[in-house]
Amino acid sequence: MSSFGSNTPFMLLARIHVKPGCVEDYLKLAQATDAAVESSEPGMLHHTFDQDPDDPQAFVWSEVYANDAAFAAHVSNPPVQEYLQKHAELGDGFSVEVYGTVGSECQALMESFGLPLKIFQTKLGYSRVV
Repeated sequence: MSSFGSNTPFMLLARIHVKPGCVEDYLKLAQATDAAVESSEPGMLHHTFDQDPDDPQAFVWSEVYANDAAFAAHVSNPPVQEYLQKHAELGDGFSVEVYGTVGSECQALMESFGLPLKIFQTKLGYSRVV
């Protein structure tokens, strides 16, 4: 792949911290959201919710998007919007890291959420994700 941009895959890590006493409820929310995403978002190529081995209240969503349009579909998906609203009740931390180059519209959409965001733009390499 010679160029990276809005039509190429990228990875997103969303680092989550859950309020004390809320982990069980948060896991139920995450499971319901994951099932909804799997059944409704063909552009989400990888979607896992991983627990930090050193902090039982810390988790990471590991996500691989087919392209920028897949991200836009994800954040406009009603179950994801519901998840974000409920996170405000159950969580006390949320930051996003993006690995791969996204277009300016996708970056603006990411920035519009007001969450801590760091984008690592691709400088070289290839992707076999199609």
